[in-house]
This record gives sequence, C-alpha cells and structure tokens, in this order.
Amino acid sequence: MDLIARLRAGLPGEAILTDPDITGSYANDMASFCEAGTPAVVVLPRTVEQVQHIMRTATELRVPVVPQGARTGLSGAANASDGCLVLSLVKMDRIIEINPVDRIAVVEPGVVNAVLSRAVNEHGLYYPPDPSSWEECSIGGNIGTASGGLCCVKYGVTAEYVLGLDVVLADGRLLTTGRRTAKGVAGYDLTRLFVGSEGSLGIVVRAVLALKPEPPGQLALAAEFPSTAAACEAVCEIMARGHAPALLELMDRTSIRAVNAMAQMGLPDSTEALLLAAFDTPEPAADLAAVGALCTAAGATEVVPAETAAESDLLLQARRLTLTALEQVKSATMIDDVCVPRSRLAEMLDGTAAIAEKYGLTIGVCAHAGDGNTHPTVCFDAADPDESRRARASFDDIMALGLQLGGTITGEHGVGVLKKEWLARELGPVGLELQRGIKDVFDPLGILNPGKLF
Repeated sequence: MDLIARLRAGLPGEAILTDPDITGSYANDMASFCEAGTPAVVVLPRTVEQVQHIMRTATELRVPVVPQGARTGLSGAANASDGCLVLSLVKMDRIIEINPVDRIAVVEPGVVNAVLSRAVNEHGLYYPPDPSSWEECSIGGNIGTASGGLCCVKYGVTAEYVLGLDVVLADGRLLTTGRRTAKGVAGYDLTRLFVGSEGSLGIVVRAVLALKPEPPGQLALAAEFPSTAAACEAVCEIMARGHAPALLELMDRTSIRAVNAMAQMGLPDSTEALLLAAFDTPEPAADLAAVGALCTAAGATEVVPAETAAESDLLLQARRLTLTALEQVKSATMIDDVCVPRSRLAEMLDGTAAIAEKYGLTIGVCAHAGDGNTHPTVCFDAADPDESRRARASFDDIMALGLQLGGTITGEHGVGVLKKEWLARELGPVGLELQRGIKDVFDPLGILNPGKLF
C-alpha cells in the first residue's frame, strides 16, 4: 500500500492534498536564501488521532515529515524537502479553554496569536508574546521557534508562557508534558525542550499557556538622538536604573529614512537613532518623565512623551512601518535576528553600519533594544547575482559580529535552514553532540523536519 492510500485509511479525503500546483504552495516559509524541496503530499488534520495516524504511517514508510503552521517564519524551518509529507496544523485551531482562576489557556497549535490575545482580553487576561506577525502567525509556530515580540523586555518570550504540551512523537505515541499548575518541578523539563525545537522532536497538538492579568493601557515616548551610541547609552541607563518598560525599541538612521520616504513621518534628517519607550504601569506619565530625563542626559535632541493612547499609537507607528518601508528600498530583504548583551548594543549597530559600507549595501536596523535583540535587514536586488552574493556575505558577517560580542545567532526567529551552520559554531562540538543525541532519542529514524537545525 502506498503513502496516499495509507493516509486515506485514517484521514478524510479533504485533508489530503496531492495536486502539485497546490502542494507547491506549501513548499516554504518567508525566509530568503533557503532552499525548498517538492513535497509528495500535504495533509491538514483536524484531530490528535489524525496526527497520530499520519506519524505512524510516516514511520512505517520512512517518509520525512515537515510540520508547518502559518509559514510566517524567517529561517526556513517550515521549508519542504523533496518527497516529504508536509503536516500543516492550521486546521487544528480551537481555543479549548480559557480559565481566569488558574490563568491558563488550552489551545490547539493552529490558533492565531492575535485571535488568542483578543479572546483572553475578554476575560481581563493577557497573553504577552506578540511577534510582529501576530495577526497571522500560529501558536504552534510560535512554540516551534520560541518566538518573541515587542513586549519581551518586560514580559519575556514564548518559552516563559508554555506550561505544558501534548506532543505526537515520531512513532505516533502521544506524550503529555508539563502541568496546569502555577508551580511544578517534577522530572526533567521536557516542555522547555520542545519549545524552540522547530518540529524536530515531535508534533505539538495542544498547549497549556500561562496568562497574566491585562495591564493598563500604554503610554509611549519618542526620543531623537544624534548618534546610535547616545541612544544605546540611554538604553543602558534606563535598564540600569531599574525601569521596567513594556516596550523599548530602537531604529537606526537607515530605517528612519526609509520610513520617512514611505510615510512622510517628518523625522529630521539629522536624527541618527530613534528610541521608543512605553510603560503600562499605574503611573505611566511619571515613568515616561523619568526615562525622558535619562534620554536628555544621554544626548537626545528631542523627547516627545505622549499624553493619550492615540498619541502613543502615532509615536509607535514609525517602528511598526519599519520592515514595510525597508522592503521598498530594494526588491528583496533578508532579515537577521542577532541578540547581544544590552551593554554591547552600540557596538552591534555601529558594526552593522560598517558591514553595510564594506559590501556597498543598504542595511537598516531596528531593535528590541531593551533585550538586545537586533534585526538588521539587508536590502538587495534578488535579480542581481553579485548583489545577492554580497547580501548573503553581509548576513554572515553580521552573525559573526553578534557572536564576537557575546551574543547569539537568533533571539526569536529560530535556526531552520538559514542558520544551521552558525548554530554549530555557537554551540561548539560538545553542545552539538549532545543536542544531536537528544534528537536521536525522540526521532531515531530522523524523519522529523530533516535538514533543519543541524
């Protein structure tokens, strides 16, 4: 019995896609410079039992399986390999439970981040992880890549909100990890092991997520600086003085000019860096005043605090438009995701500017400055082979710079195909050997998302 016939024995017909014109559209996520193969079939299960049937079939026939969510990722982690079975979890999109007493939500992996966020808001609760693609990205994908967002400086990343998981293993067995309780230390923390594993250890089919009380509305300020060094000094002072901003973002000159060109934001050409801070504390105006004073002391040429939520939204608009604006500079962009210690942030930005000059490229940087997570965005002409080569070379130089500064090659986008060579450099031979050993325990046949991570 062949693969399709085996799948049909446990799946409804509409859950199995074999038309090459359709299956080809599931070949890749949004990453640049990442090869993608041609899947043999795409399956869209709706139940845990269907996922188990898929994995048992794949194990029996030794067929590689590539799990997918919304495919908004930026590392190639969801890219198909030739002849694989693409396991799309977008149809498993139920919010099973929202519990205000225990402050948890139980969800399936296909639930869209924004849908969950709005649903828990109705109960006076808050799910903090907010990737920039939150209107599209799925919780399963967020778990797979351990994604972050703008609010990480105060609230942390996805890993800190995953309490427990139901995972279908490579052989079809169902594993339950973690807990529903606020505390729990029984055994090894297998839940954290799956978070960030990019579908290489098992298929997440249900998640227990921690929630927080919904905070007050934010108030923001914008501060203009004559240099990135001055802006980064302000970031260091803000954090060293014990402030807890809900958002602390930085844009470099290239990003500012791209946004100005697209949206006529009216930011002065003399602005070399724009720092945006927001607080959701009981007295946000007082916090903004204190941070504004620190920005002025660090050399800010202008500090503009908002007085209302509407004014805050206007101030933050430039940051939200950054990627869209940089996409208009050239025909293609390559978004890096290097995280460094806050104390080395200025060196990271200045070093990236030097790399842009070295390769004759436009590279804009926006950063989650409060946690040191930078997003250098290389703009290039994909139709120009030499410019594409320089773009890829600059990308590698940026990652090397991040490691040199004591950072990591990815803070929230994951490794996938794009950075697996760099993962080996960051982990070192002993770390790499142990991680491969863990992979072998969960996936001895190597059928789960092959070619990713290692």
